[in-house]
Amino acid sequence: MKKRLLIVCGLVLSMYQASAQTYEIKSPDGRIQIKINNSDKISWSASLNGNLIIENAEAGMDFSASTDFGINPKVKNHTIKSVSENIHAVISHKDSDIKDQYTELSITYQGNYKLNFRAYNDGAAYQFIDEAKAKREVISEKVSFTFPKGSRSLFPQEESMYSHNERLYIDKALPEIASKDFCSLPVLFTTDKAKVLFTETALIDYPGLFLKGNGNTTLDAIFPKYVLEAVDKNGNSDRVQTIKKEADYIAKASGARAYPWRVFMISDDDRTFVESNLAYQLAKPNVLKNTDWIKPGKVAWDWYNANNIFGVDFKAGLNTETYKYFIDFASKNKIEYVILDEGWTKSTTQILDFNPDIDVKELIRYGKEKGVGIILWVLWKPLDANLLQILETYKSWGAKGIKIDYMQRNDQYMVNSYEQIARECAKLEMLVDFHGAFKPSGLERMYPNVMNYEGVRGNENNKWSDEITPEHTVTIPFIRMAAGPMDFTPGSMINKEPKNFSISFTRPMTLGTRAHQVAMYVVYEAPLQMMCESPSIYYKEQETVDYITQIPTVWDETKVLHGSVGNYIVVARKKADKWFIGGMTDSDARELPIDLSFLGDGSFSMEAYADGSNVDTYAQDYKIDTLKVDKNSKITAKMASGGGWSAIITKN
Repeated sequence: MKKRLLIVCGLVLSMYQASAQTYEIKSPDGRIQIKINNSDKISWSASLNGNLIIENAEAGMDFSASTDFGINPKVKNHTIKSVSENIHAVISHKDSDIKDQYTELSITYQGNYKLNFRAYNDGAAYQFIDEAKAKREVISEKVSFTFPKGSRSLFPQEESMYSHNERLYIDKALPEIASKDFCSLPVLFTTDKAKVLFTETALIDYPGLFLKGNGNTTLDAIFPKYVLEAVDKNGNSDRVQTIKKEADYIAKASGARAYPWRVFMISDDDRTFVESNLAYQLAKPNVLKNTDWIKPGKVAWDWYNANNIFGVDFKAGLNTETYKYFIDFASKNKIEYVILDEGWTKSTTQILDFNPDIDVKELIRYGKEKGVGIILWVLWKPLDANLLQILETYKSWGAKGIKIDYMQRNDQYMVNSYEQIARECAKLEMLVDFHGAFKPSGLERMYPNVMNYEGVRGNENNKWSDEITPEHTVTIPFIRMAAGPMDFTPGSMINKEPKNFSISFTRPMTLGTRAHQVAMYVVYEAPLQMMCESPSIYYKEQETVDYITQIPTVWDETKVLHGSVGNYIVVARKKADKWFIGGMTDSDARELPIDLSFLGDGSFSMEAYADGSNVDTYAQDYKIDTLKVDKNSKITAKMASGGGWSAIITKN
């Protein structure tokens, strides 16, 4: 009896093994290899140069009705193709023309669904496609992956899914990430042979993904539940809600649709994570017919400096005179926009009328006369309650865009709200800056009037903490910025070495040197790039302002010359016929060689902004040198502790 049972089990095992179907694709350059296995589930692995980087990963979706994805999957057919196309970016965060080159495996399963897998030279991605027409709920999605032993993460740990997603990156061995620990995206993992950055894009009508640990080297996705009822916190908050009731599912689904791309940037060169366009390439294409009205640029910003201007014959503050001073400053320096941040409305919930001390219509008229556009800050909660009337009113006044704050959620309703805001603003030809926001997830390609997202622990934190260190500022380009544009809000002119730094809400200062802040204008991608300092201080630092205002906010081409996560970065970017270089270092002083071979033939003038000789004791010390260079010139970026170096290169 036992012998006969063993034979039957052996036959079942043989049949099971025979039924498993395995596919393999490689990146165009052959370095990245993806293996996909279909047995009782869908699993996959990834290798770089023959080294296993993601040992085992699983993909699937659980629905309330009809077919679940990845449960005993039955393959109907599959195709493998090579693609090489060009994408022209409407708003070019790093490259105006992007080579979209990949190998794609598309598997069609019984049950009316597909799984598309792509292998790129800089990573891999997959996406489920639902071809059914059924209305149902998504109960959960299986996104799980296991790294080799010894792997670590720079983990943007969250305390709650109700979050601005403004995190520090905690260096943890993966077994130290317990089952109660979870993070927002993007997140970086380090193995012995390579690094992996995980994020998502084409996030439409679906909740954002968080990632939790298990006390081992496996991590799993978790999602915010579908919100059934949200109420004001303590019954009267203008911006913070309590999620009072949630469903037992994460999303509602109706009919055929594509789900978000799960994106894995894979490289043994840290520079890849800054150069990669994967999140943009995989996003849904632009849906706007006319984009000529979308104008990136710099913004004179009021909230960071608490409207503290001086040397004037009126009382500074939330009033018309102060904002005319901001507009005059912007106009004199060819800064495209001024933001009216919190305080311009009658109250934070009465946002169709303005503070009696601020004549918004007059400011918009005055700005137009001076060639400066006005962007209006609003809280998400009152905006969501009356979106169309509010936007149409702001447009009728002549506002160029809105900055929305305090979303703090990542559930399906909130993701849909982002898209609705982008769509309605596009109809009115208005720009959008998402503050208090989750990371970029592709909407900025679909609606290029979406200029920026915060979702980063940025300069404003200097008002209440000492956490914005040079180590942090040279970490975020490799992680947070890999997902898309980043509203860090650089431009501080009050720069301090650590022993002289202090926290001040109304007179904030930054750790690191002046040259470190200036270099951010090249290193950090933000089509609407803030100038956070008080105009009165900028007037005293006109030489630095004149340098910064030469730097564009969108780019034709990007090259990362040096890069090491959390240590240093040097980026070269081209706009039209000029090159711009930005370098930043952590607390270690560095000298990095600058290879100018990308310049091509001819002679060039280089204006370099560098740390001054006494920057170790006075962080605001800098020097500007102008010299002749060509593609063979030997240049060194010498950076002090917490320092920076930048250059503007013009052909003679």
